Amino acid sequence: MKMGFDKEEFKKSVEYNVKNLFRKTIDDAKPNEAFQAVAYAIKDVIIDEWIATQKQYAKEDAKTLYYMSMEFLMGRALGNNIINIMAWDEVKEVLEEMGFDLNVLEDQEPDAALGNGGLGRLAACFLDSLATLGYPAYGCGIRYRYGMFKQKIEDGYQIEVPDEWLKDGNPFEVRRSEYATEVKFGGYVKTVWEDGREKFVQEGYQSVMAVPYDLPIVGYGNNVVNTLRIWDAQPINTFNLESFDKGDYQKAVEQENLAKNICEVLYPNDNHYAGKELRLKQQYFFISASVQRAVKKYKETHPDVRKFYEKNVFQLNDTHPTVAVAELMRVLLDEEGLPWDVAWDVTTKTCAYTNHTIMSEALEKWPIDLFSRLLPRIYQIVEEINRRFMEQIQQMYPGDDHKMARMAILYDGQVRMAHLAIVGSFSVNGVARLHTEILKTQELKHFYQMMPQKFNNKTNGITQRRFLLHGNPLLAAWVTEKLGSKAWVTDLKQIKGIEALAEDETAQKEFMEIKFQNKIRLAKYIKEHNGIDVDPRSIFDVQVKRLHEYKRQLMNILHVMFLYNQLRDNPNMDMVPRTFIFGAKAAAGYRRAKLTIKLINAVADVVNNDASIQGKLKVVFIEDYRVSNAEIIFAAADVSEQISTASKEASGTGNMKFMLNGALTLGTMDGANVEIVEEVGAEHAFIFGMSSDEVINYEKNGGYDPMTIFNNDADIRRVLMQLINGYYSPQNPELFREIYDSLLNRNSSDRADTYFILKDFRSYADAQKQVDAAYRNQNWWAKAAILNVANSGKFSSDRTIQEYVDDIWHLDKVEVKL
Repeated sequence: MKMGFDKEEFKKSVEYNVKNLFRKTIDDAKPNEAFQAVAYAIKDVIIDEWIATQKQYAKEDAKTLYYMSMEFLMGRALGNNIINIMAWDEVKEVLEEMGFDLNVLEDQEPDAALGNGGLGRLAACFLDSLATLGYPAYGCGIRYRYGMFKQKIEDGYQIEVPDEWLKDGNPFEVRRSEYATEVKFGGYVKTVWEDGREKFVQEGYQSVMAVPYDLPIVGYGNNVVNTLRIWDAQPINTFNLESFDKGDYQKAVEQENLAKNICEVLYPNDNHYAGKELRLKQQYFFISASVQRAVKKYKETHPDVRKFYEKNVFQLNDTHPTVAVAELMRVLLDEEGLPWDVAWDVTTKTCAYTNHTIMSEALEKWPIDLFSRLLPRIYQIVEEINRRFMEQIQQMYPGDDHKMARMAILYDGQVRMAHLAIVGSFSVNGVARLHTEILKTQELKHFYQMMPQKFNNKTNGITQRRFLLHGNPLLAAWVTEKLGSKAWVTDLKQIKGIEALAEDETAQKEFMEIKFQNKIRLAKYIKEHNGIDVDPRSIFDVQVKRLHEYKRQLMNILHVMFLYNQLRDNPNMDMVPRTFIFGAKAAAGYRRAKLTIKLINAVADVVNNDASIQGKLKVVFIEDYRVSNAEIIFAAADVSEQISTASKEASGTGNMKFMLNGALTLGTMDGANVEIVEEVGAEHAFIFGMSSDEVINYEKNGGYDPMTIFNNDADIRRVLMQLINGYYSPQNPELFREIYDSLLNRNSSDRADTYFILKDFRSYADAQKQVDAAYRNQNWWAKAAILNVANSGKFSSDRTIQEYVDDIWHLDKVEVKL
């Protein structure tokens, strides 16, 4: 524990908060009220460190990272903050004396719904690591009112309901209205001459005020508190009384609606024009506010904006924040009066870009008519960047029109945001070794050939403080006891010390008992939320992640159908009982992904209610998968399903969380799985399926014919026929026809079986058989699980962040003394 946590002071603070917030005594406080009171008391402790940190940064004139991301999937803050100020035992003790259970209070906190999947959770882990390592950083994003939807499952279907995570306020946030910044949309650009030079002025625009809310990001045990700054949109004139008096009620509230819509929801459905426009508005809104504020902050203590890059670095987390390149140019050209070449030099030394996808459809593109109408000045700047870049290509590759077409930022009526990011940044990184190689040789190869010095790899990581210390306290305590210290909490490589216990039978038994207790905890959660009894002695085989076709949840459930058919044919089949656990949200407009959720639940209904299979197979779909229930799931998993089509998953971070918690990987050689297998050894994982090279080769040659497999493999044919014969949907036999067609290319403009589900199916089924065989030898399984934990050191986000610092950001560590 750090010095200075005063239990008596904390107790008084909680009592005072209950009284002042709710006009109650502590005895009358409901759990939610007690949570609020405790959160404010912890914030009191944090605030002193937060102030001290910012003062130290200012004193040392430290170079600052701005981590720009559309998503920050933070999870609950209370428990994490208590752990990071090293006061868990003390807080727990005080609360018990007051009649409260800390775990119950933690459950009162809604997950901050500021993200969707791995991209946003990675950003959250990175912020935790930056603070823990003592590097000055801001996370910059949007304060979504509803964020990612709350997922309800009704009759097996995903229903999206608003996630009102802010309905009781957020006790940890601080509103910073003094930093409010105007952001402009639309209108037109007028050219004027001023002081003998051309100046561009945006007129006839609509605008909103961006108001920042700051959240503390607490470093572990080091007094450092960084900031997540999320921007809220406020109308500039809340209400136009003149319009209202004239009877134009719509115009009267126009400003308010513009502001309200921008921050309403994460990723509006963009399969229509209004959704696309809103998404682009969101991106420009938080980027413009963040860039303007960063430049103003710099100028408060530095007179020469031409040296901005010496003290600031912008990391663009995927293509969403790419407009930062053009916005920084706009500020430097139009507001600071720098000439183009100087502004471009500053911009390209400030911006760095992380690519998170290999799939070209996910590399964001905007229709030029939309982009130029919404952001007229930004579009002019992008046009000029593109013109100059095309000249460069022409000089390097004279007459190579193919190259120009492949690399242009503006092409075919679209603005290609990834291309803008690459051209405008000094660093371009992938997020796993395999992913970076594929970027260099496939998706971005023309850029790599032209500017190889920009490209580098930074394999993703996760924070062990949340996903082991907080999420799995039993295993964390065991690791600490065996290592004789908690050094692993800030240096995960130290966890390698438990490798020596892998063959020790006593240690194996202790480890498996911890896993069993975690499985009991998850089984209780499943009973409470799903009403399904699952056996903690069965293999917990888990696939939890965003639902997308390339992640192949469909292959998993088709295999469950295949296993169920075997059991129906032979109920006495020798098989270790298996519980297949799914958790996933599908994007609101992603029809086929949502149909896959319905299929999983339809199969679950049939399988879980069939007494003839003697409980050997259970299927569970966990509703509303999010950070807080993820922690319970990772701790309980035996098998980690990482089964994406090889070459499609950039990295994955769920694979690392499972490994850290002692689950064995069942996966393809894709993303960071390659590096996980390298660390733990292929013999302690279950690897199947085509390699990335094989997949890429098939794709270059137009795919393959799944009908051959359908015609020659009776088991696969039977499973597929069950999709269209009403076996799992007697009321509507045609319900899953679209999935069937997508696999066999009936009535579809797509290539058949785009993600090679049938091609990899037999290999997957064989790997599943190996899991069954291996689990029977509990000593071997325990050894393999311990080795997974022991070799997870590489996958700490602390290591990733240190690599970013060394190779890209060049920040200095700052020590904060209280």
